[in-house]
Amino acid sequence: MTLTLAGCAAAYGALAGALLPRAAYRLAVEPGEPWRAACPEGHPLDGPARGWLGRARCARCDHRTRTPQAQPAARAPYARGALCHPVACAAVCASFAAAVGVRPELAVWLLAAPFALLLAVVDRRVRRLPDVLTLPLAAGTAALLGVAALLPGAGGSWLRALLGGAVLAAVYFVLFLINPRGMGFGDVKLAIALGVALGWYGWDVVFAGTFLGFLLAALYGLALMAARRAGRKTAMPFGPFMVTGALGGLLLGALAA
Repeated sequence: MTLTLAGCAAAYGALAGALLPRAAYRLAVEPGEPWRAACPEGHPLDGPARGWLGRARCARCDHRTRTPQAQPAARAPYARGALCHPVACAAVCASFAAAVGVRPELAVWLLAAPFALLLAVVDRRVRRLPDVLTLPLAAGTAALLGVAALLPGAGGSWLRALLGGAVLAAVYFVLFLINPRGMGFGDVKLAIALGVALGWYGWDVVFAGTFLGFLLAALYGLALMAARRAGRKTAMPFGPFMVTGALGGLLLGALAA
């Protein structure tokens, strides 16, 4: 049963992840700039969900790369790491299914996972966590966990989840006030959703997921400094580490629930 559930979750994750590259490309812009509406060649991005879902490359660019007279610029892909999205999303969803089992909160984690992965990708590229993703993720996670709490077999507490979101956001807000160059306000908004998810399983899970995120960020920073690719004051995106730490905390919480 667990193996079948994990396989179905992996298939869902691969499908959901395959839809992310277009959104990641369009959202990965510097603060103050509008979302991308065209490919680097100037072709309008259309398709599913008004051009927000699917491959980052457009059909016109693909046609040009197949022609013998295509220029090198036309052959260069602009969907960085596009193949990583379905693989990573499938792995995350399968892990959730194996750890959570048939409890109702599994549906919440499976729905939230692609959005969290998309946020991590965008933050890694341009050090930005768009409100268009962080705020709906927080509201949707809280609302769906409220529904899950009403179903039999739920493995957590909805009230504690809401408190977890408020507490973790407050912690990140204090860190933002102390060091705004090292902690962005987008991280504070992302902390709401992650705190809600981690709080579902308990305060120890909130602590574990948060600590793991900081630990991974510290290790990554030390590795960059050891390779002389960064200094002590070099800024780096923190969202991917927040998401990864929360994933670890949720898996631990689900296994212990």
